[in-house]
Amino acid sequence: MRLKSPVFLLTFVYSVLISVTAEAAPKNVVLLFVDDMGWTDLGCTGSDSYETPNIDALAESGVRFTNGYAACTVCSPSRAALMTGQSPARLHVTDFIPGHSFINTPMNIPSWTKVLEKRHVTLPEILKPYGYTSVHLGKWHLAHRDGYATGKEDSADPDFYPQAHGFDINIGGCEKGAPPSYFWPYGKGKNLTEQKNNSIYETLPKDKGSDQQREGEYLTDRLASEAENLIDQLAEAKKPFFMNFSFYNVHTPLMGRSDLVEKYEVKLQENPARKHTNVRYAAMVESVDEAVGRIVKKLQAHQIWDETLVIFTSDNGGLKPAATDNAPLRQGKGGIYEGGVRVPLIIRLPGDGSVGGLCDRLAITMDIVPTICDGLGIALSKEVAEVQDGISLLPYVKDPQTPSTRDDLFWHYPHYHSMGAQPYSAIRSGKWKLIQVFGQETLELYDLENDLHEDNNRVNEKPEKADELYAKLVAWRESVSAQLPTPNPRFAPDQKTGLIRNGKLRPAAPIRK
Repeated sequence: MRLKSPVFLLTFVYSVLISVTAEAAPKNVVLLFVDDMGWTDLGCTGSDSYETPNIDALAESGVRFTNGYAACTVCSPSRAALMTGQSPARLHVTDFIPGHSFINTPMNIPSWTKVLEKRHVTLPEILKPYGYTSVHLGKWHLAHRDGYATGKEDSADPDFYPQAHGFDINIGGCEKGAPPSYFWPYGKGKNLTEQKNNSIYETLPKDKGSDQQREGEYLTDRLASEAENLIDQLAEAKKPFFMNFSFYNVHTPLMGRSDLVEKYEVKLQENPARKHTNVRYAAMVESVDEAVGRIVKKLQAHQIWDETLVIFTSDNGGLKPAATDNAPLRQGKGGIYEGGVRVPLIIRLPGDGSVGGLCDRLAITMDIVPTICDGLGIALSKEVAEVQDGISLLPYVKDPQTPSTRDDLFWHYPHYHSMGAQPYSAIRSGKWKLIQVFGQETLELYDLENDLHEDNNRVNEKPEKADELYAKLVAWRESVSAQLPTPNPRFAPDQKTGLIRNGKLRPAAPIRK
């Protein structure tokens, strides 16, 4: 008899569990937020190499959004939007913290906010009056950073760590955008003392495991273990909880566990003609999948899986070409096109949520706060509701064919990025997408329904549509008080433009490669 595949068996188990679920509002929330995961980096979204059976099964137990978007082409703005439901443009957190130090640019970037200010109400703060325990694991990257430009270790900034924004427990969240190393103690140095001198290590529990026992420990595995321990404690307390599991994976440095790297080396040798060929990145993706599987199993073991709303998504598109390939999308993280902002999005709602659904409605990071609150039956205060830039996706999770209540999505990135982005704003309206690059006279208009790779600029063929979308874009920027770049009077076209890193000039990637 032919054995069923692991994905089939996992999907079957999830489906059986869903079929017996009582149609009641979820009590708990688990948010799985991956760093730099591209739109096609999952088995269920088309990867021909990366193996993600647990995430694929999660998609089969819920709804996968095919038009899911990140709030920004880089991480910190999306993370701020995730916590507040506000657009990066409204928050003025518009670049990764602290941003690139570019010189000789045609436009001067605005004086933006390089931290998530405490005046903004966050999701944990919304949930706290309702008795929720909120826990954060992994990447935060919303505190001040002072070492990036020089390549030195950042100073710790605990006043702006997750605990300062409503979280009751923080494990691994700090100012860092990436670990110096994915292997314990997650830092760099000539000896163990120097290697331990990093904020990730400092924010992890120290009461378990000797140095010898921890040697070789992989960061994602450690965070998954901590998540399991927390679920044990939270389930025993029988109180509702919100878990924000924010992966450092799959951000650089590209480091995977040796057993998984070897697995993908063999797989690539068997078939070199794959789209996804980076074996270290493949190993990192599978580590994410393993962590997701462990969390799901732990929720099931405590019989709270059917009381838990689960959301899986990414902060921006995949890093191309160093890590992954986002085809059929153009570019990737730090670019101005679809590859930089279109990401996986999966929502599993116990009870009356759709199972195995595909939804093509537009969705974006700012939708997560209102979706969670709607799912839990929590009404937003007037103060919070007035600054929300997203909508609840719950109607689409219950029925993916529900008519859309929103026509437009917006992005605003008034910065330069090493991967090619120049200061730009964009709007997606139905099948159309308009891009304005500041300092350039010509707009770009693409029909994403027929030109997903954004190759054919239709602005001259559809001037009325371009004018319509541009007017909407300008009005939206004004409504959120977006900060705009300004012409640089000292720009010298005959001199090099680039970013300064470790005292050296590095040219940016082409804007339209």
